[in-house]
Amino acid sequence: MINNDVLRSIRFMLDLGDNKIVEIAQLANAGFELDKSEVQAYLKKEGEAGFAECPDLVLSHFLDGLVIHYRGPGSEADKRPVEKRVSNNLVLKKLRVAFEFKDADMHQVFQDAGFPVSKPELSALFRAPGHKNFRLCGDQMLRNFLKGLTLRFRGE
Repeated sequence: MINNDVLRSIRFMLDLGDNKIVEIAQLANAGFELDKSEVQAYLKKEGEAGFAECPDLVLSHFLDGLVIHYRGPGSEADKRPVEKRVSNNLVLKKLRVAFEFKDADMHQVFQDAGFPVSKPELSALFRAPGHKNFRLCGDQMLRNFLKGLTLRFRGE
């Protein structure tokens, strides 16, 4: 899925302002530079004047910042380097960690979106890429997960 779409979906779901997005992204790394005008460009629709593609590094910082925002800062030993490449599987994993979802919660979110997922399908999404049962998370699956999360946080 396009990084801009993921950012827009999460922003709408959690009702975040531009400044809050900047704050959350900077939680992952205090030295990370991002300003409100960049965020506004990432949130525009493709084809609009001022649109800019959201780089993987920005989305990665934002997702890591969400984890810290909702779960608090971990110990120094828990800190991991920010991923340079963002995949749908990584977005799913980061949102799962940020909101402290168990398997049952994940199944319910998909069910609420009208996109039921079996237990083996779900566990395959969180396997390491080299594992024989690893499965890529498709755009449709991530879109439905974000839709289910939006229903959970904002209601019908």
